[in-house]
Amino acid sequence: MIDGPYFVLTVLGVLGTGLVAGVFCGFSTFVMRGLATLPPAQGVAAMKAINVAAVTPPFMLVFLGSAVLCAVIAVVTFVLWPGEGTVELLLGSALYLFGSFGLTMVANVPRNDALAELEPGTPEADAYWPVYVREWTMWNHVRTVASAGAAVAYVLALT
Repeated sequence: MIDGPYFVLTVLGVLGTGLVAGVFCGFSTFVMRGLATLPPAQGVAAMKAINVAAVTPPFMLVFLGSAVLCAVIAVVTFVLWPGEGTVELLLGSALYLFGSFGLTMVANVPRNDALAELEPGTPEADAYWPVYVREWTMWNHVRTVASAGAAVAYVLALT
């Protein structure tokens, strides 16, 4: 069984990736659905405000902190190569680093940046809004599953 500081790192990994999975799940299951029901100008304005609010220390600490923690867990696992939980630890780290953090950078952030350039109520914003909601939400589903999978993998490493 994993113990000592490595145990603490893994428990923190469970908590961080699980918290991020919860945030993403909330967006996938009700926030984006609610925003999609709004007229495009209101949906665009609301999402732009959410995107600004998301880049604040509380969320970024959890989101980026979990990425750093997953990277540390992966490196420590490669260096120590523990007798138990190695596959689960590496899988959890990969799921979060690539499926959550990495996907955010290559799929969700570019869509957020494109939305930020649009003025709510313009024909361009009205046309982009349904595309944004569909694509952003699809990739968010993947981030949700990857983050939750990382948390599960870390829990399995502890058992």
